[in-house]
Amino acid sequence: MSGLRDWLRSSTPEQRREMATLLAHPLWTPASLPQIEALLSPADVLGYGGAAGGGKTDLLLGAALTMHRRAVIYRREGPQLEGLEDRSGEIVGDAGRFTRQRRTWTLRGRLAAAPGGRKIRSVARTVRFGAVPRPGDWKKFQGRPFDLVGFDEAANFLELQVRMLMTWNRTTVPGQRCRVILAFNPPTDTEGFWIIDYFGPWLDRNHPNPAKPGELRWFVSIDRRDVEVPGPGPVEHEGKVLRPKSRTFVPARVEDNAFLAGSDYEATLDMLPEPLRSAFRHGDFAAMQQDNAFQVVPTDWIKAAQARWRPDGGQGKPMDALGLDIARGGQDKTILSPRHGAWFAELQAYPGSATPNGPLVAGLAVGAAKDGAPIQLDVIGVGSSVYDHLTGAGVQVVGLNGAAKSHARDKSGRLGFYNLRAELWWVMREALDPVHGDGIALPPDRELLADLAAPRWTLTSGGILIEGKDDLIKRIGRSPDRGDAVVYANRRTMKVGRGEPIFARSEYDPRTTFAQS
Repeated sequence: MSGLRDWLRSSTPEQRREMATLLAHPLWTPASLPQIEALLSPADVLGYGGAAGGGKTDLLLGAALTMHRRAVIYRREGPQLEGLEDRSGEIVGDAGRFTRQRRTWTLRGRLAAAPGGRKIRSVARTVRFGAVPRPGDWKKFQGRPFDLVGFDEAANFLELQVRMLMTWNRTTVPGQRCRVILAFNPPTDTEGFWIIDYFGPWLDRNHPNPAKPGELRWFVSIDRRDVEVPGPGPVEHEGKVLRPKSRTFVPARVEDNAFLAGSDYEATLDMLPEPLRSAFRHGDFAAMQQDNAFQVVPTDWIKAAQARWRPDGGQGKPMDALGLDIARGGQDKTILSPRHGAWFAELQAYPGSATPNGPLVAGLAVGAAKDGAPIQLDVIGVGSSVYDHLTGAGVQVVGLNGAAKSHARDKSGRLGFYNLRAELWWVMREALDPVHGDGIALPPDRELLADLAAPRWTLTSGGILIEGKDDLIKRIGRSPDRGDAVVYANRRTMKVGRGEPIFARSEYDPRTTFAQS
């Protein structure tokens, strides 16, 4: 009861009126204070949940059925929609009609709340369910406006899918609010870590400016990255006026759910082994951040390297290499990774649309390379044009063919590599080893962390084999541009002057390449 009193004390008169209307709605009413707080939050984007049993699915259905005119709720896989359909059927009963082919409810009735406390007459509304199992399936819903866009178990979606589906959160109905609700438990693999970054002020334990549950924060997008701003007022950037969107996160546990509190479900969650118990019983977002058994680079090693990074770590050190990963189209980015000894500078990122051809990319690379540092890039596909322009310009460049044969061995001397791609990634792993590594310092970039943690490996008769880039893109839904650029930059190359001989690799150190233009 103290939580309810605190909320009533801090709520606005409009929120209290909306709560009274919501609690009297004949179709559905919230079962907990977190559900009430979430539904009445003015946030444009709401995160909800954490622990299992907090009423995430009911919150999404309740909002869709009582507060919105055109709503859509997504699950990642089609079969997972059956739970939404069954539960919505229990709520709606004979008050609406469900079209199974379109997975859409059509019903009519009054809404639970209106801006300014105005009374809303009975209105027609629809609630649709959709699934996006493949990375590009968001295109099936392209251009279809919804005033509520909901995601059930949002951490199972790819970040690109969520961001693209959020694009069509709009309405033409005066007074109808628009919002996005992401309901989720802690992510269970690195592909879901993006959601911790997205709700960083509430979920990231290392965030420099943490937020309280339900607190509003405002964000704008600058250079395709979320930037927090002080408030809701317009922000000017490079002559453009940007309008911030608000976010918040409301945690919920099984104890908050009036239908499950004290039930056998609590005991079931208590019986889960760790780290599942901490994640799903208590909503601990750090508990399930465990690596796949065949992840090439352990996540903790990457985090340790990022913790060692300092902005002035490369001061006084010449640039030893510039890693270059070139955009292959779509949402890909061209990434430049400068390396000064064991210190990697902040990555330079350019949208693929800004680097459409070899000469432009070559020009960017020449401008970024300092101290005679060799430019190191993958020459397969789009990289071949850039390589040709750099060599033609007399620039020292190292072309890396990931499919080429490798003659190197791992540090133990016992294992070989299936190809050069496997060698490059394994050398990166060994360099990041906290005990026997090179003390590498990597910039604290969440996307870089996800990229380096993404690939997996297997041991074949031909040596260590790393997951192919195309297979990796299919699995995680994006190109690991930042990770590849850093891996290329990590390649040890001897700087040579013009006129000196070129060798494929050193006879003394198989990881070292001699190269010139």
